[in-house]
Amino acid sequence: MTNNQNQKVNPNFATDVVNELKKVTWPTKAETIRLTMIVIIVSLIIGTYVGIIDILLAKGLEFVTKFR
Repeated sequence: MTNNQNQKVNPNFATDVVNELKKVTWPTKAETIRLTMIVIIVSLIIGTYVGIIDILLAKGLEFVTKFR
């Protein structure tokens, strides 16, 4: 259990959050689209790589177990 005596309550928490969010440099629409496309492309490349490795390992295991 936590000790509530050590925790300070900030009555201006919501205001502080809003003020901090105003300081954030948000990406532009073009940056967001570009970075999203990069994430999708990299995800597809990695997914394809993992899929190919999975198929090769499955075929290799099938080949090895045929000799039993």
